[in-house]
Amino acid sequence: MSEMEVPRPEGELPFHIAIIMDGNGRWAKMRDLPRIAGHKAGERSITDVVRAASEWGIGALTLFAFSTENWNRPENEVRFLMSFNRNLLNNRVQEFHQRNIRIRHLGRRDRIPPSTLKAIDDAVALTRENTGMSLNIAFNYGGRAELVDAIRALCADVAAGRLEPSEVDEERFRSYLYHPDIPDPDLLIRTAGEMRISNFMIWELAYTEIYVTDVLWPDFDRRHLAEAIRDYQRRERRFGAIREE
Repeated sequence: MSEMEVPRPEGELPFHIAIIMDGNGRWAKMRDLPRIAGHKAGERSITDVVRAASEWGIGALTLFAFSTENWNRPENEVRFLMSFNRNLLNNRVQEFHQRNIRIRHLGRRDRIPPSTLKAIDDAVALTRENTGMSLNIAFNYGGRAELVDAIRALCADVAAGRLEPSEVDEERFRSYLYHPDIPDPDLLIRTAGEMRISNFMIWELAYTEIYVTDVLWPDFDRRHLAEAIRDYQRRERRFGAIREE
């Protein structure tokens, strides 16, 4: 199906969509292929979803590309993922830049190989002034790691006398997260049918609508993105309140 055959979903769209891109390994196993073949196939999905979200006017798209726990995977797969994400950024950054997309990194910088980190930093620098969709790459990211890093920074400010404990509330704590200016996700999409958030954006997902599909990530495209958005639009978001009769 061509990109032109999937129109922008009608109605109000979620401003921020986050995606846990799962199922690459299962996709490859079903075809008797090595796991890395699934990751390679997933690049088509990444490109199509980024293009669609940008064209439809989504404000922010966060992709869970590599978690702090993924370092525990086989060494050859980790090496591949480092080079895969580096090459993906290098190959697509000019297109995304032309689409006025701003690329941002979400996660820790330690352990990332210099060449991959350079690709991330170059993409961030090139697109810094863009005013379109914010494409947030969660790479070497963990929700608990983000909270630990925030608490460390907060404690350092308290110890230095720059902050009183009594001044700490949710808004102040949020200012210590990796990118506090990015609104919380309205919609979380997880592919491959798994019913968990896998240490992803623990603070930010407090009131996010969750959509799970059995579609494996390499088979996911803008048609499925539109389905997820339409499902989101049918929900009533009350944020802990009740609807008045």
